Amino acid sequence: MKASRLWTYSAGHFWMDFSCALLMFSQISATEEWALCVLLYNFCAFALQMPIGLLADRLGRSGSLAALGCALAAAGWVLAPLPAAAAVTAGLGNACFHVGGGVKVLRDGGDRAAPLGIFVSPGAFGIYFGTLLGRREGFPGWLSAAGLLLFALVLLLLEYREEEGPAPEAAPSPDRNAVLVLICCFLVVALRSYLGMVLSFPWKTGGWALALTCALVLGKAAGGFLGDRLGMVRASVLSLGLAAVLFCLSGFPLAGTAAVFLFNMTMPITLWAAARLLSPGLAFGTLTFALFLGFLPVWLGWPVLFTGGMGYAVGALCSLALLAPGLKRGRL
Repeated sequence: MKASRLWTYSAGHFWMDFSCALLMFSQISATEEWALCVLLYNFCAFALQMPIGLLADRLGRSGSLAALGCALAAAGWVLAPLPAAAAVTAGLGNACFHVGGGVKVLRDGGDRAAPLGIFVSPGAFGIYFGTLLGRREGFPGWLSAAGLLLFALVLLLLEYREEEGPAPEAAPSPDRNAVLVLICCFLVVALRSYLGMVLSFPWKTGGWALALTCALVLGKAAGGFLGDRLGMVRASVLSLGLAAVLFCLSGFPLAGTAAVFLFNMTMPITLWAAARLLSPGLAFGTLTFALFLGFLPVWLGWPVLFTGGMGYAVGALCSLALLAPGLKRGRL
């Protein structure tokens, strides 16, 4: 049952991000409110996961929350003539789904990080294909909304077939160490979000653009397995250290693609670490707020801090300098 839930929520993650990207680029991107709608969508989808996560931890029924998220995202299509309302509704739906699905996966997965990697990874595919089709004409939006409503029904059925497992217990770290670990994870996620926004390669066209998306997806999925196998500290050192080396060689497509794969392996590791110290919903919400902060400098048009292969390598080393000592200090 847990395996079927994991794959269902992972597929739902793909469809949720696909539908939201399709809505934004097919219905809203050509409007005068586009820049405002991007901000509203990202704020609702990421920053609001923290209060939604707190509510989910208190009320339970994470599957119902994920189903509500699907319904709200589908309603975004109905509100498409009102761009700001559509962006807010779709963003709220995205947030509810991610918190509900994330809590369910965390509780089912226990002490393992691999399920987290499987759950979070398909979203990048959804954004890629939703953006791609949203910039072209002809894909029926109603099909996207219908798929969301179908997922909502399936998630409700899964919710009432079996009780969710207990929340994973937080590690008995001293309060000061726990706060330090959370700060390190928060900064790493914000930095990863920012680098993901500014990352650019001259060869990122055609098939290589898809290859980079595959590297992003597979890296997130593989990171959880590697962490479970080697331990989170060793997995972080290995992935980020090699990513820094390969970013220096990122003028070559294979090296750059491998660097992106390795750099994103820490995503499930940071989520796993936060969930050892916080309740599941709050853990997801805290780190997705960091994602929002990483997006803001780019939206505001601030000068780019990391450019070129050497700059990306510095970003990877900064992440390593934060994450590995933090995990060690927290005995995670």
